[in-house]
Amino acid sequence: MSDSLLDRGVAASAGAGDARHGAQQGAYADGLSRAEPSTMGVDADAVIAFLDAVEAAELDLHSLMIHRNGKVVVEAWRWPYRADRPRNLHSVAKSFTACAIGLALEEKRFGLDDKVVSFFPDALPAVMSDRLAALTLEDLLTMRVGHAGETSGAQWRVLGTSWIEAFFRIPIVEQPGGSFLYTSAASYMLSAVLSRVTGQTLHDYLKPRLLEPLGITGETWDIGPDGINPGGNGLTAKTVDLLKLGILHAQGGIWEGKRLLPEQWVANATRSHVESGRYGYHWWTRPDGMYSAIGKFVQMALVFPAHGVTLAVTGAIKGSGKLMPYVDRYFPAAFREVFRDGPVAGHAADARLKARLVEWQREDAPVAWKAPYLLAGPDAHSGGTSRARTEKMRFTMQPNAQGMQTLQLEFSERECTLRLSDADGEHTIVAGFGRWIEGPNEMPGRDLHHGYRLLGSPVVARACWLDPARLQMTWIFAETAFRDTVVCEFSGREVVFKRGVNINSGALRHDDVTGTLDDQARANGV
Repeated sequence: MSDSLLDRGVAASAGAGDARHGAQQGAYADGLSRAEPSTMGVDADAVIAFLDAVEAAELDLHSLMIHRNGKVVVEAWRWPYRADRPRNLHSVAKSFTACAIGLALEEKRFGLDDKVVSFFPDALPAVMSDRLAALTLEDLLTMRVGHAGETSGAQWRVLGTSWIEAFFRIPIVEQPGGSFLYTSAASYMLSAVLSRVTGQTLHDYLKPRLLEPLGITGETWDIGPDGINPGGNGLTAKTVDLLKLGILHAQGGIWEGKRLLPEQWVANATRSHVESGRYGYHWWTRPDGMYSAIGKFVQMALVFPAHGVTLAVTGAIKGSGKLMPYVDRYFPAAFREVFRDGPVAGHAADARLKARLVEWQREDAPVAWKAPYLLAGPDAHSGGTSRARTEKMRFTMQPNAQGMQTLQLEFSERECTLRLSDADGEHTIVAGFGRWIEGPNEMPGRDLHHGYRLLGSPVVARACWLDPARLQMTWIFAETAFRDTVVCEFSGREVVFKRGVNINSGALRHDDVTGTLDDQARANGV
């Protein structure tokens, strides 16, 4: 299966004005028009208040886009995230999968009442329960499968065998169509059904029907062992692509005067079909009419139909429930048609927001980076000791769960090179002293990254000395929510290697690994 997230662009800047984005100097051309917030009835001061509140709560927001009535009015990316950088959207993929199902229904490829087992006669278990036999496509769409627990994408990403067969081995303990239970296994089976009836992957099926008309380019979607896109995750696309998905639904399936999705499907997909009142067809819903596509660690498109507004965010936040109180507090109130003090006041608020975003987007701005796992600022003891600056050191590591065999460190005045070897070979990362260095990731560590290997994904790295005996490196995986902190603690001939991550579905750190200096390697100049 492909886990690579590839860098596909150069630095971009966001701007405003009633012009196509491609006409703006240095900007990423996404095909959408821009306007000042106040001209579209959006209170820029409320956006500032939202950003201030989120920052005060130390919630790690990476990007924000707001679209109203045909115009992008707010857009910002924390450094090193950018408009042109793709992003692992996690479960937002489910809402794209729902689009494919709606289109296939329109083409009469299958029906919502069709039984799931009817598509896979070659993969069924020897003994099939009545509950499995009764499972329908609509049960998959509404997450009413009858499983006892959730199957996450991280659980299946480590499997090299058929995920279809794995699905059929999961016991169905309740009658399908009853209780709601969120599970990515349901989304995978929708993708599998689509592939069976069309002969295409879900991704290939969507490209000419949805992605290309929306101007979505450079996206990738992982492939599982069955040759099928996961459906519930594995999609990498840009923040603006997430925004476009929301805009398309806010417009009832119409894009630039052309119908891309059936109007009735959009209405059905974005209303609740479960007793809890919170889930439609792979969209999260609310009684107030707002609906959203939500991915792990807060990758979100939120649609406010009553206001003609779509909001897209990406971040590294443990659950949308931490961010939504701030969305509810500031954004319905921000969508005003008339400013009490007239257009001059609105323009002044727009200027204040522009100034706030300049600060918000500067390098090293995020308050969340001051969390405990970041032990010191990036310039602390940036030179280190003279020995550490001039020598190469290689350590033989004690047996450990990560399979690390050796750790090698090479220092110069401006950078530190870390080489880690295991059964798969040598893995290298270069970090700058007092500066960031970007390169393709070679490091293992999928257990810290929600099951993703991230090989080839851009990583931005910086190093500093916390004190003469402790070296710290920060690795930002710029197309994901993940940011690793590595600390090497030196004592005599030993090193203790510590590695943790800012956010994860599982463990947040590896066990510490101790190594002993290899004197022979040192004598040979290594």
